[in-house]
Amino acid sequence: MPKQSTDSQLSLLLRVGAAAAVLTLAACASPERTPATAAVAVSHNAVENAVSAGAPELAPQEINAARDKMMRANQALAAKDYKLARELAVQAQADAKLAQSKAASAKATAAADALNADLRVLRQEVDRANSGQ
Repeated sequence: MPKQSTDSQLSLLLRVGAAAAVLTLAACASPERTPATAAVAVSHNAVENAVSAGAPELAPQEINAARDKMMRANQALAAKDYKLARELAVQAQADAKLAQSKAASAKATAAADALNADLRVLRQEVDRANSGQ
């Protein structure tokens, strides 16, 4: 067999082996890291959405719980405790969604109360106009 052919086969074999080693190391690095990192990012967005919906004023306990859990999830992520980070992130997301829902509900209740007050005033005006005839 010519030397050049053997060298190219050896080179190919080394490249395939190196690629396999890299893939194995990447797979072993931390299968939990990516889901934990994604969960923390999702919880961060959920908290931002709740804040935008008015949760700090309308659902302060829930948004504070979400913020606390998100902060603890970030700390766990930094400490490479990916399981705890993911659990806390999921809880933070649930708290943030609850805060957002409570804020939306409070706004809807306030709008309904304002509408009822306007209707009451209109009824009084109609009653006054009808009694004057």
